[in-house]
Amino acid sequence: MSEPFSHTIYVGWGDLDANGHMRNTAYLDRSADVRMMYFAARGFPMREFERLRLGPVVRRDELEYYREMRLLESVRVTLAMAGLSADNARFRVRNEFFREDGRVVARVISDCAWLDQEARKLTAPPEQLALCLKELARTEDFAELP
Repeated sequence: MSEPFSHTIYVGWGDLDANGHMRNTAYLDRSADVRMMYFAARGFPMREFERLRLGPVVRRDELEYYREMRLLESVRVTLAMAGLSADNARFRVRNEFFREDGRVVARVISDCAWLDQEARKLTAPPEQLALCLKELARTEDFAELP
């Protein structure tokens, strides 16, 4: 099995909550950033989504915390495929946040789909984008989605 896509980030001032820890919405924002970095690295930057009039939408997020993150700490964020429908229209991805020592900080599981921006309906992606989904490393609990 291939390694998940990953990117290292740093906890910024705007990522903090009133307790000085990385806030819940910052984990969701960074998860979305890493997803889009993956697509951009595979030939689908935001401009290509605009051209195709197609965009990823998140239908549900689940966030689990294991450890605190504080200002200027570095964290490696991974992206792996946890589920995919037969037509590639719906997919589940898992982002994991790791400290430099390798300990898991948090996990975000997102149920996503592709939105045809003109029809305003969920749709299957073009073949090359579907290939990006299929080639993303899979989680150990990967499941076919209905």
